[in-house]
Amino acid sequence: MNPTRRTVLLAGAAAALLPPLPASAAPKATVAATQPYASYWYPDSLPSGSPGTGITWRSLKSWTAAGDPDLAFNAASVPLAPRFTPTPANTTARSGQARVQSLVSFGPTSGNPSQGSATADYYALTHWAYLDELVFWGGSSGEGLILAPNAPIVDAAHRHGVPVLGNIFLPPVTYGGQLRWTRDLAQKDAAGHYPLAAQLVAVAAAYGFDGWFVNAETGGGNAALGADMLGFVKELKALARGRGQRVTWYDAMTVNGTVSWQGALNSQNQAFFQAADDMFVDFRWSAGSLASSGQKAGQLGRSRYELWAGVDVESNGPDTVVDWDAIVPSGKAHITSIGFYRPEWTRNHLPASGTPGDFHAADDRFWTGRSLDPSRPDAADPWRAPAVSVADRSTVGGVPFATTFNTGHGLRWYEDGAVTSDTPWNHLGLQDRLPSRQWVVRTAGARPAVSFDFADAWRGGSSVLVDGELDAPTTVELYATRLPVGADTVVELTHRTDTGAVNVELAVALAEPGAPGATPPYTYLPVNPVNGWKTVTVPLTGLSGTLHSIAVRLTASEGPVKWRLGGLAVRDTVVTPEAPSGLRVTAASGGDLRLAWAPAPGDVRHYTLHRLLADGTRRFLGATCQRAYFLAGLQPEQGERAARLELRAVGELYTSSAAVTVTHTW
Repeated sequence: MNPTRRTVLLAGAAAALLPPLPASAAPKATVAATQPYASYWYPDSLPSGSPGTGITWRSLKSWTAAGDPDLAFNAASVPLAPRFTPTPANTTARSGQARVQSLVSFGPTSGNPSQGSATADYYALTHWAYLDELVFWGGSSGEGLILAPNAPIVDAAHRHGVPVLGNIFLPPVTYGGQLRWTRDLAQKDAAGHYPLAAQLVAVAAAYGFDGWFVNAETGGGNAALGADMLGFVKELKALARGRGQRVTWYDAMTVNGTVSWQGALNSQNQAFFQAADDMFVDFRWSAGSLASSGQKAGQLGRSRYELWAGVDVESNGPDTVVDWDAIVPSGKAHITSIGFYRPEWTRNHLPASGTPGDFHAADDRFWTGRSLDPSRPDAADPWRAPAVSVADRSTVGGVPFATTFNTGHGLRWYEDGAVTSDTPWNHLGLQDRLPSRQWVVRTAGARPAVSFDFADAWRGGSSVLVDGELDAPTTVELYATRLPVGADTVVELTHRTDTGAVNVELAVALAEPGAPGATPPYTYLPVNPVNGWKTVTVPLTGLSGTLHSIAVRLTASEGPVKWRLGGLAVRDTVVTPEAPSGLRVTAASGGDLRLAWAPAPGDVRHYTLHRLLADGTRRFLGATCQRAYFLAGLQPEQGERAARLELRAVGELYTSSAAVTVTHTW
């Protein structure tokens, strides 16, 4: 899949002339509108010369929240959700042992849009259930060394209970690293404090992410610099702890200030490990060095699972040869945790003709394994996928809960089953809470293919497609939950049968299965048959307690079957959010607009922006979890004097508020 330049989020033929503008129409903004991008900085001093095209050199030391023109576009809005661990889907996955960290480059250091873009070609990770920490990897000597993750990534990760770290990359000299940047980072003020440590904590707090990954790889240092860097990490951690943030140290610089990758926890780096929350162990590890590292962590009063054993998958993805028994042996306790370097191989290796479906197929292979079913791992698979060793987690713990199985990218945008924009898009902040086990299928017959599909959707860009003969009753597990069931609790399913004929039942379990890998104790409830997309409400009459698992059971009366699930909700009542207020154009350059508004009161999942056409129809322009949005390339319709825009708040159940409007004159 080749990245495409941002295009206009518009579709359809020109509309008829709009009626005259009302007297209250908003005046045309006179401030130029620029595309907001994810932020990046140097610690203090800037390179010599001039930055390249599209690059802005900034000093973190001089940053202030009040002076950050893009903060409203880059600040995450979703809090970190609590997670629970259900009974594992198989007998080999464990809780409380190895964890998983991923170092992911979602885009370039510079020119990475703050709020998505008009292409479906994106690393839209869906297997959050196995992740414990995500690092927003990147940085370069010619652009900037300190990266703050953009808001959509943080919002999606937080929705699934995963903390996100910004990246501090002090590159090797061969990649343009300069030792003065290391000294800048570890500089002290007159009182002996480290001003950049305070700045980093302030940035993470303002942007809404969870801490920093510190990677000091610039050689040439000495013991004095090593002592300064250690003092910096200690102060960074002390300040971060006070704001609920984390610090991860990369195994590169040693206590004597030189760069020497150890591939182990030892006397050369243990002071940095003790100063931080955890450490990424360089790829040079061996079975022996990991075993001794785990022992040393215990001697220091720390958990061995606070060590991430680096696994470089940038070049070969799940074809990477790994000594898994050195990290997560199957017959004894895990040795350390796993640190994946660049798992976005699942996107990057695809050809130009690759599709979102191709990406998710590769990503399922990476995280779930060759069987594509975490309840039935393939013991002969040389790639030991995380689902084989690590118990999945879920954040579905409260009512109301709803999902439209939106993965955060798509070829079109759908609302109530209709296309309201035919422009490809990505915005990870719009991703729903997704099934933690992709995909557990229980059947005595042939296993159907289960996947996220982008050819049709109820809302957003994707739906779940079950495709197969269905020659025996087939249960597709969807969510591990902890949802209280009351007298008024109902489950809503939005579904459609494309081919064949199938009887659909809702499967709910009010208890955990008796053992890892066992089937939950399901109760099956009938779902009324439908033609085309339709939402069916299933009362949980006579049930009480806590809902532990939600699934669907499909029994074909005519096959093969293609059946889609477009939405799922568990609720007691229907709540409609209140409207936002103060929608305004804060800057404009032709059809490039910066919009801002005051948030709606109460709980809001995200905001949608539409264009109101002269015939009364609405065209989807974009959506975001933030309280500001950049709209690119808006064009006047034929004969039009102004564009009329509508903003709505969307709640957890996908109910929408009344619209607030603004008019942009041409």
